[in-house]
Amino acid sequence: MGIVTTGAIVAAAAIGAAATVGGAAISNAADKKREKRARTDKGRLMDELDELEKNRQDVINPYEDVVSLDSMIVDNSGMISNPFENIGVATQAAEFQAEEADIALANTLDLLASTGASAGGATALAQAALQSKRGISADIEKQEAKNQQLIAQGEQYLQAQQMGEAQRVQQAQMTEAQRIQQADVLGKEFVYGETERRQTEALNRKQAQITGKEQAQYAAQQSRANTNAATVSAVGNIASSAVMASDRRLKKNIKLIGKSSNGINIYVFEYINKMFGEGVWQGAMSDEVPNHAVIKNIFKNYDGIDYSKIDVEFKQIN
Repeated sequence: MGIVTTGAIVAAAAIGAAATVGGAAISNAADKKREKRARTDKGRLMDELDELEKNRQDVINPYEDVVSLDSMIVDNSGMISNPFENIGVATQAAEFQAEEADIALANTLDLLASTGASAGGATALAQAALQSKRGISADIEKQEAKNQQLIAQGEQYLQAQQMGEAQRVQQAQMTEAQRIQQADVLGKEFVYGETERRQTEALNRKQAQITGKEQAQYAAQQSRANTNAATVSAVGNIASSAVMASDRRLKKNIKLIGKSSNGINIYVFEYINKMFGEGVWQGAMSDEVPNHAVIKNIFKNYDGIDYSKIDVEFKQIN
């Protein structure tokens, strides 16, 4: 097995740290995009949620159209009649009987007159005829009394039927009207409830989407924070190993300020990517130092310098 030098260990550590820094930069950029997209989507969803809230249906009173039912009641009792109302006294037979008695009496009187009978016999016959007519009159009175009783019974029956019909009609009318009104109320309650359920579900779905975007935004922020922490740690590792990203292409505002004892140019500069450090730094350029101090591909295709091998100090100016 070959001997591993301290320089090789330092270089390997620097390369690993620089790779971490490079990966962190890529991850950081992706996290920023995810955070921005989540924030934009969240704003859009909140606007949509506000629109849903504005368009929610008004609370209704399902009983507002309920009205009095008294005008719907119809009484059909007038259609019922009293079958005994026009009943008459059956006097025709009694009249025939009275006429027959009168004829018989006249015939008897004619016979008595032709035979020369006494007046006493005629008187007796007249009295008998009167008695017969009294009997007929009594029968007529009984019949009239019976008819009056039947008329009274018929009127009582009629009134009972009229009252029953009126109650039946009223109950039927009220029952049907109440059924219609209740169906209308239940229909309104159903429509309102179903609409409210759907709108609530839409609001809940939108809120869930907003919560998801908030979580995505928070996750991206956390990822960025973790990435930045890893970047700081990686840069610290590079600094502790005395190996720094020193490729000219990573720097800006480069100014030559002098030379080292070994003739290496000393510059001040700023890093283009702030993950390598903010502010003004002092150091050399990897393309101007001896090859043994150059660490190839420390960051992607960019080179670094192991400052432990040159007489230039790497430090932050401000």
